[in-house]
Amino acid sequence: MRILDNYISKTIAQIFVSTILVFCFLYILIDAATHLEDFIANKIPMILVGQYYLSFFPTIFVQTAPIASLMATLFTYSTLNNNNEIIALRASGLDFWKITRPAIIFGLIATAFVFMVNEKFAPQSASMAQDIRENKIEVHTGDHSGKIQPIHRLFFYGQDNRLFFIDQYDPNTRIMQGITIIGQDKDQHMTEKITALKGDWTGSSWKLTNCQITHYKTEDQSLDGDIQFFKDKTFDFSESPTDLLKQRSSVSTMNIRQLKNYIKRFKGSGAIAALNSIKVDLHQRIAYPFACIVIIFVGLPFALVTGKRKGLTFASVGIALGIGFLFYVVNAISLAFGKGGAFPPIVAAWFAPATFTAVGFYVIKTLF
Repeated sequence: MRILDNYISKTIAQIFVSTILVFCFLYILIDAATHLEDFIANKIPMILVGQYYLSFFPTIFVQTAPIASLMATLFTYSTLNNNNEIIALRASGLDFWKITRPAIIFGLIATAFVFMVNEKFAPQSASMAQDIRENKIEVHTGDHSGKIQPIHRLFFYGQDNRLFFIDQYDPNTRIMQGITIIGQDKDQHMTEKITALKGDWTGSSWKLTNCQITHYKTEDQSLDGDIQFFKDKTFDFSESPTDLLKQRSSVSTMNIRQLKNYIKRFKGSGAIAALNSIKVDLHQRIAYPFACIVIIFVGLPFALVTGKRKGLTFASVGIALGIGFLFYVVNAISLAFGKGGAFPPIVAAWFAPATFTAVGFYVIKTLF
């Protein structure tokens, strides 16, 4: 058994690595082909381009590892099936779980590795890619004529111990929509809460429209202080439109600890949509790596189905790959429902893994 396990595990690992490298190559090839003319016209140094694309590797790995795990497993067991080796293994008394043990162990290892990369390397690489793109490549191109896309759910730590959350910020018009600003003391107790429908940059300050200011007594956070309402009020915040772009925080650049810290700071702020969205992202960081083992678990039964014709095996592989892509679709939809408030954050993140695990058990019980 040990020889068989080592053989299957080695084959799966080799195909997995090859598949990841192919995905990375295709991504770089397509993206580079799209921007090649700009790189050449603006004489972007090749070393800078290389650093830019190298920084994408952890993110590409995390995103493609589940489907690469599935493809490696299916290809390995389909080859065994085509050579009638699955029939021989089952005839020798090995059941489904013993035959698939190397794949399941590989899936668990891949899950742990994806979790580590997603936590330790992906946030830093995403931040590095953003920094290279904004501060080096775009500086070289000098193309500022195009409009910048509006930024949704902008949140960051500002100066004077303020926490900002903005539903949408348009860098072209310098207008903020759906504003919540939390003022805190040195012990992170909320002292002030500012909400406004809209904020306009006047050139030296921010003018907030339909603004409500609530002052809190730090000795008793449960009691609201004075509430003031202004049709229009000007604030001399330290943050200018340029600072908003520089200080923006993206979920992709944060690890689990940082996400928990944001949730803690936003707690009690009243920014329900922001809190809900960040909670979904937090649970997704924990749940997503399990896609590696879940997607293998669902696909394995189809790869081990035996028949008189080899076409049946290839059909099973096609069905399993379809299930793999369906996982991504269901996961994306459940996350969208979660961020929209239809699902609790933990349900939104774990809906796809739990559902497909149940499907896997059902298929195994039915076929084996």
